[in-house]
Amino acid sequence: MTQDELKTLVGQAALRYVVPGEIVGVGTGSTVNKFIEALGSLRHQIPGAVSSSLASTERLLALGIRVFDANEVGELAVYIDGADEIDGRGFMIKGGGAALTREKIVAAQSRQFVCIADESKRVRVLGRFPVPVEVIPMAARQISRRFAALGGQALLRLKDGQPLVTDNGQHILDVSGLQIQEPLAFESEVNQWAGVVTVGIFAHQKAAVCLLGTARGVETLSF
Repeated sequence: MTQDELKTLVGQAALRYVVPGEIVGVGTGSTVNKFIEALGSLRHQIPGAVSSSLASTERLLALGIRVFDANEVGELAVYIDGADEIDGRGFMIKGGGAALTREKIVAAQSRQFVCIADESKRVRVLGRFPVPVEVIPMAARQISRRFAALGGQALLRLKDGQPLVTDNGQHILDVSGLQIQEPLAFESEVNQWAGVVTVGIFAHQKAAVCLLGTARGVETLSF
């Protein structure tokens, strides 16, 4: 089974966590795109969605699904999103799609985080995938030096040869060379650094469930 087929499988499996009559939180990325496609079949059963990115918003609207601003609604029943890495405790690295800040906001607004991913994303220790960090541009070098002191190498993410600009108007550093043994402590520390908007460690907003696409089908992990 190809990776694309695995993504389709978990995207469809996530539909069973959508609560009829309630607004659903929707993440960003290639796996979530499969979920959005599947969600189109339930568009008449839900009021709409809260989206974590402009890209996902466009996909939802194209399917006739209303998109609410996060400030318009209260607590969400569920947030469904992918991950770049997930460990055995439900802690994740996210932000490969540059939407980490909005993803974390919608995750914090939701009672349950359902992660959808293929089995290549499961790791024992977070850090093989570079950790994305959304930063205010004037602080990028200062923050890079702080990661260097921890043994990490921070590179400014580029798009078409220029610094990538997030939906929030900020830049992203991708930090490699780290092994994150204590994700909760790491997230708390880095989020305190001046100039950091969000670090792409999702430990305080970890997954409650992971639907993992494998060659054997969808494996459900609960944390």
